Amino acid sequence: MARKHPDWNPDLLRKHREEIGLTLEDTGEKLREIAERHGFNIAANFQTIWGHEKGTVYPGPHYRRAYCRLYHCNEAQLGFRRALPGEDAPVESVPAPIDRNLPDQSDAVRRALSSIRGGDDVDSESLHNRVVDAWRRHTSGGSVDGPTVILVGGFAGSGKSEFAKFLGGLTGWPILDKDSLTRPLVDQLLVAMGGEAHDRSSDLYREKVRPLEYRCLMEAAWDNLDCGISVILDAPFVTEFSQPEWMQRFHNRCRSKRVSVATIWVECDPESMREYIEFRGAARDAWKMEAWEDYVSGLNLKMRPQGPHFVVDNRLGAAVALVDEARDVLSGG
Repeated sequence: MARKHPDWNPDLLRKHREEIGLTLEDTGEKLREIAERHGFNIAANFQTIWGHEKGTVYPGPHYRRAYCRLYHCNEAQLGFRRALPGEDAPVESVPAPIDRNLPDQSDAVRRALSSIRGGDDVDSESLHNRVVDAWRRHTSGGSVDGPTVILVGGFAGSGKSEFAKFLGGLTGWPILDKDSLTRPLVDQLLVAMGGEAHDRSSDLYREKVRPLEYRCLMEAAWDNLDCGISVILDAPFVTEFSQPEWMQRFHNRCRSKRVSVATIWVECDPESMREYIEFRGAARDAWKMEAWEDYVSGLNLKMRPQGPHFVVDNRLGAAVALVDEARDVLSGG
């Protein structure tokens, strides 16, 4: 385990638990409450928690996110991993007097949105303000001037769906997830054309099926935008974001309809993507896991969308942790 997670310091979990006077059973109960609130898939019995604290079992992604919410720390501070630039690093001991007051809602929202960085001459502050304004209007019953479309893209397991759901929960804008919209039809179409239902790597899928999949997604988006309804699109968009012509056509059409556009690329490291893909266990990902090294070698990890765009740095799950914090504050948890 140490070889796979060389920066892991499991003793910090115990120190945080003892600092606030929790037993293993108490910790399990609180983790289960957090899991129910956030939709995490964990059992959180005391044997598992003991294994985490003793260093015999490395916590999975949902456990780590639940621990972060329980102790109001990031993964680096809890000793799960090294700190990213700008993050607070892990500490060797936990001082007793810690102010665990949660930030107010506006501050928590802006902290989560701070992971969206501008790129290619776009101002991230304008997008932050647009989302915050939509959140305030959504919670107060007001209306937003003119529709907005947000495209959230990234490689499989990057955390793009978590970020899209966060934006949707804030703004009240509908989320159009490509897989949710098209997967049943895509699976059956592949079988009808002589392929395999969960294939996402063959020429048949890439050349015959994938274009139709994205066409359905975009047509559903235009149906909403034409009615003045803002939407958030959740899909990899790897091919589309790489094509200047596609991006230019999309921006031109939005401009003609007076629709505001934000393109977001969710960046993540290969090991974190692999962990998320393993954890969700989707049949469509089987081919990636069977040939992981070949799959990763084919990814351009430095890819950025053509044209104006924003980047969310979710390496080691840092952005998703901020999203979890904001959700807790907004729900009063």
